[in-house]
Amino acid sequence: MTDETIEIDTKGLYCPEPVMMLHAAVRKANSGDLIRVIATDPSTTRDIPKFCQFLGHTLERQEQRGEGEYIFEVRKK
Repeated sequence: MTDETIEIDTKGLYCPEPVMMLHAAVRKANSGDLIRVIATDPSTTRDIPKFCQFLGHTLERQEQRGEGEYIFEVRKK
């Protein structure tokens, strides 16, 4: 059984919606699944790492693509 990758497009949404959508995806995901979040809200660069730290999930990747697009990959614990 392989881990699944779930992609969430939150472009155009502002805090707290991207984190709420990530939280909903984490609840549905299995342990080990990867959740990729694509966001345009700069506050996600602060909020998503804090979300992972607080709940114990692994932030495997965080990058900025071009002007104002942020990519996060979160591995569910």
